[in-house]
Amino acid sequence: MGLDGLSDRLASSHGEGPIPRNGDAGQGSCSQGRTAHLPASGGGLNVGLRAQATLQKTNITAPPKIEKRDATSPEARSADFVAGKIQQLMALFPELITEGKNGPAVNVDRLKALVGDRTVTDADEKYGLNWYGKRRAWQLALTPSTGTLRPCPEKSVDWATSRHRMIEGDNLEVLKLLQKSYGGRVKLIYIDPPYNTGKDFVYPDRFQESIKNDPDWTRKGQGGEKIRSNTEASGRFHTNWLNMIYPRLKLARELLCEEGVIFISIGDRELANLRQVCDELFGEEHFIAHIVWEKKYTRSNDATWFSANHDHILAYAKNKERLRLNRQERNQKQLKSYTNPDHHPKGPWKATPLHAKSGTNTKSFTFRNGIVWAPPKGTFRRFNDATMQQMEEGNEIWFGEKGGQTPQRKSFLSEVKQGVTPVTLWPYQEVGHSHEANNELKALGLGGIFENPKPVRLLRRMIHLATSPDREEIVLDFFAGSGTTAQAVLEANVQDGGNRRFICVQLPYPLSRPVHDERMTLTTIADMTSERIRRAARALRARQETYKGDLGFRVYRLSSSNQRSKVGTSTRIQTL
Repeated sequence: MGLDGLSDRLASSHGEGPIPRNGDAGQGSCSQGRTAHLPASGGGLNVGLRAQATLQKTNITAPPKIEKRDATSPEARSADFVAGKIQQLMALFPELITEGKNGPAVNVDRLKALVGDRTVTDADEKYGLNWYGKRRAWQLALTPSTGTLRPCPEKSVDWATSRHRMIEGDNLEVLKLLQKSYGGRVKLIYIDPPYNTGKDFVYPDRFQESIKNDPDWTRKGQGGEKIRSNTEASGRFHTNWLNMIYPRLKLARELLCEEGVIFISIGDRELANLRQVCDELFGEEHFIAHIVWEKKYTRSNDATWFSANHDHILAYAKNKERLRLNRQERNQKQLKSYTNPDHHPKGPWKATPLHAKSGTNTKSFTFRNGIVWAPPKGTFRRFNDATMQQMEEGNEIWFGEKGGQTPQRKSFLSEVKQGVTPVTLWPYQEVGHSHEANNELKALGLGGIFENPKPVRLLRRMIHLATSPDREEIVLDFFAGSGTTAQAVLEANVQDGGNRRFICVQLPYPLSRPVHDERMTLTTIADMTSERIRRAARALRARQETYKGDLGFRVYRLSSSNQRSKVGTSTRIQTL
């Protein structure tokens, strides 16, 4: 059995056709639950009585039986994006579709006639970011995957009940496999991709140029393909990085729901390129913010020019018109600005001006104590006479401690919106810093493995801004690394009783040195990701013994599709 959310693909591979879904509202709903029929033996849900008793003791679900399958067969492939787009065009403009040698195709001449020649360009030189391999990177995103996701119950926690997912494998292939069941359903994506510093590796996509006798080829991927560090000596330093990130972001956008948002951490080196790629794939009109995170609280006096104390976070919406971000919680400094020196029954307040930058009313107003107030030059009255009188009668005008100062309005904490509008500068005091992130890993016994992990508080802020606790919204991180996103989701759920679910994806890239203790050995980054989630969940359970929420996760591994599960009778389960 593959990932249970990929039940469509599993069922079709056994000749059952698409899985019927009850109450499915279609793509675009971030929290729409789905019910599917799965083969019973596919997830070990209907095993013999003897095996079942053994599994109950060990809390491990039996893996499915395996048989060979041809990797070229349609049932072994992920969603066909090109065919899907052509079907969408056919529904909107059937006159554009003609017969090509490989099936339905788009008639470009008819497209020009429909929208006008001025809006269609086929010139070689166009505005935008271009690089060697861009066209093939685009095609790579559209090429269906022939991989499959194998369950690993022995690596999982609470396999039978958990709705969190950890997937080991190349994120490009995994993103393709997720499209059928999760397309248009993810509310928040956060990724922390390689910054292209010259030290980090680039993912070995098949179309990239082959390099022989290169000492940087030091690792091999799951399929035997080599993974190399992307050094500045490379003639295609930025090209390699762009060819890596482009198809992954294209696929990521398809997974977002209409109200969804993506946050991407990046350094100075690829910031400009990433901004242009996101403008192209998400649309410049859907840009939300360029956030600056203060990752360091100390100065590097050995820096040549400037001490770099920040990282960048770009935020884009799937559909800016549909996006609704939550307000940011007030910090202690902001709360301290609300006081109650006159013991007003409405509680703490702070003085705010009676004038505004825009408006039409510039007339003066006379208060009952004889003070005449008029808006300063170039400003306007915020309130009309009736409202001013009502506020004065309710003791909601402040004239200062001695009663003769410029009048101001009392803005009560109980009446303002919950939280404040988030700003684009995130100081370390509010969201943590790199040293804090390293200490969090040390506290879990996993320190010294990652150079630049992200703090949990940073991820929690994004989660609170972009998701709602009362909806089963999905948070995806396909560069999972040290597993901070997963821990942040678990902590956010414990904090507000939410039902958010994470999907984490990480390539099983070898660690520079294995990590050993009396309980386990970690040899890959994916091992490290799972172990961090495991230990963070145990720590949360120890601190919150009464918490009944989901602190487990299922592990899946990407593998080739030349095998498939044997099936028996069907049973109903709730998919992600």
